[in-house]
Amino acid sequence: MENEASYKNRKVISIGTVSELTGLSERQIRYYEERKLVFPERSDRGSRKYSFSDVERLIDIANKREEGVRTEEIRSELKRKKKKDDKATRSKMIQGQLNAQFGIRKK
Repeated sequence: MENEASYKNRKVISIGTVSELTGLSERQIRYYEERKLVFPERSDRGSRKYSFSDVERLIDIANKREEGVRTEEIRSELKRKKKKDDKATRSKMIQGQLNAQFGIRKK
């Protein structure tokens, strides 16, 4: 599962390929970046690089836009989800530290 997560988050896909995978134009993809909905990395030559997670997010964004959801609403939802995910991760880390401290092992 951990390898799957790292595989999905590696930023290796070009904008042209993302466009083909999502059905979005390169302009739409750049617009969603401008609206702070997706965060590609840049190669040494300045090319945008996306992950499979970014592709999934862009498809989700496109579906929501088709339903009439505004980009501001999508951004707010993404922030809430990230905050919730961060809290869950922090809680798991604390539980793991407590388990290690007290010698509790999962079976």
